[in-house]
Amino acid sequence: MMLATSVAAAFPVAAATRSSSPKRTMQLIKPPRLLPGDTIGLVTPAGQVSRAAIDKAIANTEALGFTVKLGRYLDEVNGNYAGPWQHRVDDLHAMFGDPDVKAIWAIRGGSGAMQLLPHLDYGLMRRHPKIFVGYSDITALHLAIHRHAGLVTFHGPVGMSTLSAYSTEHLLNVLMRPEEEYVIPMALQNSRKAYEEPDNAHYALRTVVPGAGTGRLMGGNLALVSALAGTPYAADIRDALLFLEEVNEEPYRVDRMMMQLNLNQPLRTAAGIMLGIFEGCGPADDGPSLTLDETTDQHLRPLAIPAVTGWSFGHIRHQFTLPMGIRARLDTQRQTLTLLEPAVR
Repeated sequence: MMLATSVAAAFPVAAATRSSSPKRTMQLIKPPRLLPGDTIGLVTPAGQVSRAAIDKAIANTEALGFTVKLGRYLDEVNGNYAGPWQHRVDDLHAMFGDPDVKAIWAIRGGSGAMQLLPHLDYGLMRRHPKIFVGYSDITALHLAIHRHAGLVTFHGPVGMSTLSAYSTEHLLNVLMRPEEEYVIPMALQNSRKAYEEPDNAHYALRTVVPGAGTGRLMGGNLALVSALAGTPYAADIRDALLFLEEVNEEPYRVDRMMMQLNLNQPLRTAAGIMLGIFEGCGPADDGPSLTLDETTDQHLRPLAIPAVTGWSFGHIRHQFTLPMGIRARLDTQRQTLTLLEPAVR
């Protein structure tokens, strides 16, 4: 009880101001579903990729039963970016405008996707709605496209991911087999990893605040969601199921990013919060630190909304796909996420 009291005092539930809350987004449009043999365009809107990564993305696409079309500028390098922003924008626009391309798959995340946001043709995306998939730095594109094109996009594996049966099942079901309700259980492989490997306790499912909540899916990589807070591309977390994941950030940096989100839009205004598996986010060995769980609990425990950690998304192999903006229900008792509408048409 003393911990809960001190946490509430240090992290007040109500924020002082809400002047930077984003406006509500436009009405959602859903892309057409994928069909066997459809063409998927491979792009690199963020970090540079190796030839091996491109080849792996091609192999993954073909193994799933689809045809590949390569972006024109895949091999370009500009520092750690996949070429200058103009060429990355050109590849995205070309794929959205190509009638033969039915889905667009980012080969990797990395960094640099934010550079594209002021230059994207959101009207083109709304006129030619297509499936767009990726995660990590691709979060910036998901949030911007949701906000300014109203298009449902998909936080899921990148093209160069090592796909598991679990990730493949939920990716294809969401993109190809629309259902009025689709229940997603958490991956047993992740829970088994937490049980069998003590150093990977962050893979364990944990309920911080029990309950059930319903709202629009909104979120992505914590660094990108927090970096875009207060900008024209920010996530609107009000009444949303906020999902966040991160990789290779120490607890004090996770705390800073969650504080930034809470100061911009109070976390209590969400309908529920899901934290994925924060791979490599434990304390460094050379100084005092809170644990990752202690850090996130400071933000989650004072909230009167369901909150969980260790759910099956993030920089991990066994991850499910989350359609941005789709209504869903979080159930902490059953440890399931249920999509309450199809994400494709």
